[in-house]
Amino acid sequence: MENNYAFIDGQNLNLGIQSLGWKLDYWRFRKYLAEKYSIATAYYFVGYMPGNQPLYSDLQKAGYVLVFKPTIPDSDGNVKGNIDADLVL
Repeated sequence: MENNYAFIDGQNLNLGIQSLGWKLDYWRFRKYLAEKYSIATAYYFVGYMPGNQPLYSDLQKAGYVLVFKPTIPDSDGNVKGNIDADLVL
């Protein structure tokens, strides 16, 4: 059996899915990763926002290992986590 890992940029995944007009079922996505790609551990990188605790709990229940990153506001006041740069490193 393979022991593969997934490293997911939560913000980019969420924004990409929303741009298509879809809503991601995190439970089904986690199952898909396990069945299709033998993903044993799925790391989900996300900027920490205190108001998103219900989302974080749901992701953990669905089988993701959460990796929280500090958030900073960009020049427009939107919150950014710089997750993609950390994943590259």
